Amino acid sequence: MIYRTASDYLAAPKKRVLLFGMSGLGKTHLAHMLRDQGTWFHYSVDYRIGTRYMNEFIADNFKREAMKVPLLRELLMTDSVYIASNITFNNLAPLSTYLGKPGDPARGGLPFADYMLRQDQHRAAEVAAMLDTARFIDRAEAIYGYPSFVCDTSGSICEVVDPEDPADPVLKQLSETLLLNPRFFMRHGKTTAQHTQLPKKPVIRMPLSAGPMPVRWPTGSRAMPPWHGKG
Repeated sequence: MIYRTASDYLAAPKKRVLLFGMSGLGKTHLAHMLRDQGTWFHYSVDYRIGTRYMNEFIADNFKREAMKVPLLRELLMTDSVYIASNITFNNLAPLSTYLGKPGDPARGGLPFADYMLRQDQHRAAEVAAMLDTARFIDRAEAIYGYPSFVCDTSGSICEVVDPEDPADPVLKQLSETLLLNPRFFMRHGKTTAQHTQLPKKPVIRMPLSAGPMPVRWPTGSRAMPPWHGKG
């Protein structure tokens, strides 16, 4: 563990924090607050996925749709227009739109094979983006002079790591940060229910063939974890 006690963390001149949890918990909002202090570098895993590892897939999908329109087809074929996504930390719609949802193509869905292919692409991209964390810690200080670093993970980090594997490459690298699960909005005037009305963020879904996610819950507890039984 990078910080053994709260006092160690508070005394550290260079802080390394990783925020994890379900989508809508407040990770990005908290990362913005840290960045606004002026000494924190905000590394967004979702932004890295969309601009580095999935950017070409997203742009090609836009082009496939544009090719169905005669005017745009002609302009594309003559290199007269440029089509690209405009992903930001707060707007991941191009990535979410590309990932899509399985269903009838006539109603905006994807054939299941195509949906699973895109899920596999996203999973590989998320692993790669997570493994970039250490390099960005170094870049943040060497290039920009930021002493502290916050990694804003995606809402599906649990799908790309194996907490039972001590040699898991992603977790080994992230052990050089303080892992925090921010339960944030309930204490800052915005409830989780209100926040989930915001545009959906991209996450990795377990394949249906994998069955339901195993839930570890204390023996004898009558309470159900908030994610139980939900997609």
